[in-house]
Amino acid sequence: MLAYIARRAVLAVITMAAISVLSFIIIQAPPGDFVDAYIANLSASGSSVSAEEARGLRILYGLDQPIYVQYVKWMSRVLVGDFGESMEWHRPVAEVIGDRLWLTVALSLAALILTWGIALPLGIYSAVRQYSVMDYILTTISFIGLAVPNFLLALVIMYFAFVLFGANVGGLFSSEFDLAPWSLAKAWDLIKHLPLPAVILALAGTAQLIRIMRANLLDELRKPYVITARAKGLPEWRVIMKYPVRAALNPFASTIAYLFPYLVSGSIIISLVLSLPTVGPLLLKALIAQDMFLAGTIVLLLGVMTVIGTFISDLVLMWVDPRIRHELD
Repeated sequence: MLAYIARRAVLAVITMAAISVLSFIIIQAPPGDFVDAYIANLSASGSSVSAEEARGLRILYGLDQPIYVQYVKWMSRVLVGDFGESMEWHRPVAEVIGDRLWLTVALSLAALILTWGIALPLGIYSAVRQYSVMDYILTTISFIGLAVPNFLLALVIMYFAFVLFGANVGGLFSSEFDLAPWSLAKAWDLIKHLPLPAVILALAGTAQLIRIMRANLLDELRKPYVITARAKGLPEWRVIMKYPVRAALNPFASTIAYLFPYLVSGSIIISLVLSLPTVGPLLLKALIAQDMFLAGTIVLLLGVMTVIGTFISDLVLMWVDPRIRHELD
C-alpha cells in the first residue's frame, strides 16, 4: 500500500508539472497579448497608444521575449511563492486573489456540506423505501434539480425576492460591510448571506448524488451478503449501514477529484448573476484582458487542486472500500 501511495505521489508531481506547461500554453493561445487588449480598450474610449509606447509596455511585462523564456521566468517565481504581478490590476497576483479565494472556499464548502448532508440520507431513504410515495417525490425533485440550470434558479429567486420583498439577494455582504475591514460584524454578515448562494450552488449536485446513492445502494442491497445478514437475524439498520452503505459511498469519494477545484473556482455563471466576489468572475475578466500572470495562476491552481483532489480521492477509496486494499495487497 505504501508503494502505491508513493507511486501516486510521484505521478501527481509529474502531472502538476505538465499542468503548469499546459496552463501557460492555454493563456498564450489566443491571438495578441495584454498590450493588444489594453490598446483596444483605450481605442474604444477615444485614446491611443503609439507604437513606441506599446513596445515599451511589452518590454515592461516581458512579452517581447520567447514563450519558453516567459514560462521559465514565471515558474521560477511560482516555485518560491511569487505568482507575479497582475497586468490589469497593477498589484501582485496573490493580493488580487486574496480575499476572493477565501470567500470562494467558504461559499463552496457551505455548498458541499449542504450537498452531502442532504444527498446522503435522502439517497439512503429513497433506496430503502423503493417505490414508496416519498421515493417518487424525491425522484421528481431530483429530476427537476437536474433539469433546471442553477443560474436560472438564481435569476428566479432574485426576481421574486425583489418583487415580493424589495430585497436584493446578490453579493455576500451588506452594502455597509462590502469595503469594510474584517471584523466580527463583517464575518457575521457573511454568514447571514451564505445560505442562499450555497443552496443554489448545491441544488444540482444534491439532485445528482441522490440518484447516484439510490442506484448504488439498490444494487448492493440485492447482493447475497445482505440476504445472508438478514437471514442471520441482524437488525435491519445494521444490515443496511454496516456494508451496503459503505460500498455505495464510492461515488461520493470519487467526487473529491472535481470538488477540490470547485472550491477554488465556484460557479462562474452563478457568481456573475448573484454578483459574488469569488475567483470565477476574476478568472473570466483576466482571460478577456489576457492578464497572463493572473489568469495563468488561477488556471494552474485549478489544475493542481484537481490533481490533489484525485490523490485524496484514491486514499479515501482505499479506506472506504476494503476490496481496493485487498487488490493492492
